[in-house]
Amino acid sequence: MTFSEIVKNGCQEWQLPITDEAVVRMERFSDALIEKNRVMNLTAVTEPEEIALRHMLDCLFLLTVTEFEGKKILDIGCGAGFPTMPLKCYDPNFDITPLDSTGKRIKFIEESCAALDIPVTAVTGRAEEYIQKKGVRESFDIVVSRAVAPLNILAELCLPYLKVGGLFLPLKSKNANAEQEIDQGRSAIRALGGKLEDAREYQIRGMDYPHQILVIRKTAKTMGQYPRRFAKISANPL
Repeated sequence: MTFSEIVKNGCQEWQLPITDEAVVRMERFSDALIEKNRVMNLTAVTEPEEIALRHMLDCLFLLTVTEFEGKKILDIGCGAGFPTMPLKCYDPNFDITPLDSTGKRIKFIEESCAALDIPVTAVTGRAEEYIQKKGVRESFDIVVSRAVAPLNILAELCLPYLKVGGLFLPLKSKNANAEQEIDQGRSAIRALGGKLEDAREYQIRGMDYPHQILVIRKTAKTMGQYPRRFAKISANPL
């Protein structure tokens, strides 16, 4: 199947409506990603069809979990633009702030959005430092993160950004190691004012292993001492 067919068929299976214009934007971004990857290490996935499966559809499943329209969203550790770019290509009006510590990746996202006429405000910075900016703490409705860190570390980086009532939606594999990771992360989630409400499992046709999105609700304010410096977080997770 072509890139377009893979994306459209996957969305149809999930009953997720998608426009032809959105698919074209995704394919143009995929082409830019492959081209830029020749000179910068952005992704190990370099075939358009694999990008459609492993990057685009994987991130688009987020849209079946909750409503993104009208929400203020933060993508922590966005890397080359995932989940930010599939979501922004789907609907350029989504208010998503991609955050990554590597300036070259953020510049690539900015250049890609400019080429696609997609508005974006991207931030170069570390999650445990950007939160010190005035007005940022507990200001987001949704925080997403993909392939960044184990849950007990990731929770401390992400939950402080959420409003009470907001959702933290980390994308994870679905296997024995992931279940162990979830168990190890439960105390951190509780300590940071969160509650694990659900784990939404999904399968992408053409891939031989399932994925899941954890649905973690912010139920109470996070204490001001969190997040700690990253060295402390990694050395002594909650």
